[in-house]
Amino acid sequence: MKSTLRLVEPLAASGCHGAASVSSAQRKVGDSWGYSPKRVAFHKQGRSYTCIKCEQNAGDSSRVVYNNQAHLEREALQEKVVVSSLQGATPEDSICVDTKSSSRREDVLVEELSQRPESVDSNTNDGAGSNGNGYKALDESPLEAEAWRLLKKAVVSYCGQPVGTIAANDPTDPYPLNYDQVFIRDFIPSAIAFLLKGEHEIVRNFIHHTLQLQSWEKTVDCYTPGQGLMPASFKVQTVFLDREGVKETEEILQPDFGEAAIGRVAPVDSGLWWIILLRAYGKCTGDLTLQERVDVQTGIKMILKVCLADGFDMFPSLLVTDGSMMIDRRMGTHGHPLEIQALFYHALRCAKEMLHPEAHDLIRSVNSRLAALSFHIQEYYWLDIRKLNEIYRYRTEEYSSDAVNKFNIYPDQISRWLLDWLPEQGGYFIGNLQPAHMDFRWFTLGNIWSICSALATKEQSEEILTLVEKKWEDLIGTMPLKICYPTLEEDEWRIITGADPKNTAWSYHNGGSWPVLLWQFTLACIKMGRSDLAEKAVAIAEKRLSKDWWPEYYDTKSGRFIGKQARLYQTWSIAGYLTSKLLLKNPDAVKWLTCEDDEDAASISCVDMNPRRNPDLKPQGDRHIV
Repeated sequence: MKSTLRLVEPLAASGCHGAASVSSAQRKVGDSWGYSPKRVAFHKQGRSYTCIKCEQNAGDSSRVVYNNQAHLEREALQEKVVVSSLQGATPEDSICVDTKSSSRREDVLVEELSQRPESVDSNTNDGAGSNGNGYKALDESPLEAEAWRLLKKAVVSYCGQPVGTIAANDPTDPYPLNYDQVFIRDFIPSAIAFLLKGEHEIVRNFIHHTLQLQSWEKTVDCYTPGQGLMPASFKVQTVFLDREGVKETEEILQPDFGEAAIGRVAPVDSGLWWIILLRAYGKCTGDLTLQERVDVQTGIKMILKVCLADGFDMFPSLLVTDGSMMIDRRMGTHGHPLEIQALFYHALRCAKEMLHPEAHDLIRSVNSRLAALSFHIQEYYWLDIRKLNEIYRYRTEEYSSDAVNKFNIYPDQISRWLLDWLPEQGGYFIGNLQPAHMDFRWFTLGNIWSICSALATKEQSEEILTLVEKKWEDLIGTMPLKICYPTLEEDEWRIITGADPKNTAWSYHNGGSWPVLLWQFTLACIKMGRSDLAEKAVAIAEKRLSKDWWPEYYDTKSGRFIGKQARLYQTWSIAGYLTSKLLLKNPDAVKWLTCEDDEDAASISCVDMNPRRNPDLKPQGDRHIV
């Protein structure tokens, strides 16, 4: 109690009306809260602590927060009592919290936990509410200004230059695991937001430094993966050096290629996203010098070499393990998941645009793969009511090159939920296809990105959005968008996920709602001329994101509750919302993030490419010069 009083006195003496108004009773109430350090929030500047209301400094080492009691009515989450911002609070609403007994240093560094949009000061100097180039964005709402402030707060610098954004900046979480790292996958919506905002430097730096990490030696136990593999994430670390008796510090980038990840999952999608972002950077800025550099061209070729390498697979789709994409835990996505195929197709399209003409052998291989992959996905992954009825009547055990049931799918595999769920109008790409196995689940990212990359035909793209519109309550609900539908339950959950406690029914990757998918949905809607659907989804998200502290994901069938293990202030939730708003304001930007139909691939017949169907065609082995 004495430590609290010592800090209140200098605050009051310096003109802090909030400190002067604190009564003894209020101080006792505040003092009783001090035994849970992650329940408090405050500003810390060096050894000084700042009253949020008055922004007056006091040089004591005690920890104090002033809080508006009206905000205390916001519900507790995961047994965390949330203390909100004090901007705009009256002196009578202020209380004092002493956390002198805290032993966890990371909690001392907790800054302001909750910043409601109405609390954002338009005169702040951190760039929130401005375009980053020095002028005020007059059409920005308070919610957008708050999101920009939080996004810029998540920026990571390396050698004085911005290089990315951390995955989450949750001050209530004392154990961030790897959420304090820069993930390639997670940074994509942040990068697009910065590009749309006209802040190109951070994106260029990110592309450059992740390319340098690609060539690092990667070792998992005694095995070394291929050089083309991009890291899943990286972290800026400070190391201490002793050079001839002079002690110095130096910053280094420490990558994670999956050797430290939970489950040791391989980041297959990292390289694909990197190529997509590289092309978007050139389209947005008009600066093609980056992608024309020798080291960048080599990086593209190394990624393609890994993806196009010969193997035992019989299909043009990319064969991967469980957890190699956004769904990075065991969820039955091993094999040929749709999300990887959509990203793979888009990366091939982007790489073909950026490769030097001298790489004609590689370009020929890319064209061949594009034609085969698009035919395979459009023909065998597509599901509508007509195709479902066809599968329902399949004959099995057909031995012939002309078999109708090419993958020997048993009709009894058709899930019961699907028979009543699939509407007469609308369709989608199934989640996975392997011999004797069809995963009939809807996966949002795979279907949306099939539209963006033009992997889906124009008619199929329209049908996908029609399905979303007709099944709005199931796929959007109270928070867009479901990562997959439906959920795995009971025995199916135990067998497929291994009884994963994080992926219980309608939670996390098992049917959870992920706000980050909003920007990709917006992109697809604008491309297909259905901005109305995107605007409707954004309006739903706007009602809750800030009030819920920008969580990573939501639980329950309709997305009503914040995820039970969701990080707060998840960066890609923030960036996904901002990117959606910026795309709706500038729909022309969709052109440098999407692809149109590929005329080269369309001119290649998959039947003519088959040597068994065309005797005049001699098979040619792929030749890659890297």
